Amino acid sequence: QVQLVESGGDLVQPGGSLRLSCAASGSFYRIDTMGWYRQAHGKERELVATITSGFNTNYADSVKGRFAISRDNAMNTVYLQMSGLKPEDTAVYYCNADVRRLAFQGPRSYWGQGTQVTVSS
Repeated sequence: QVQLVESGGDLVQPGGSLRLSCAASGSFYRIDTMGWYRQAHGKERELVATITSGFNTNYADSVKGRFAISRDNAMNTVYLQMSGLKPEDTAVYYCNADVRRLAFQGPRSYWGQGTQVTVSS
């Protein structure tokens, strides 16, 4: 009913840039907070950045100054602009969205399938 589809993952050299996007589709009233999480091989999933419907943002310390999250509410899409990429940024990046299915219903969390970002020379 609610689908999140990520795109933009790729192989990039250290210091390079990449932009991820995630589009939400389906039947819902609105999307509250959206965010990006990542999971490196053999490690736990961690928060990268979040953005509220009012465009307030939050970033993991490890990506501050390098990554920028943004969203287009009309298109139900969230983006992650990544620059100054480091090998330690290598991970599967997952899109997350807190979605209200009904007008007065509390949000539920949904996840995309993930997109691979590999930073290597």
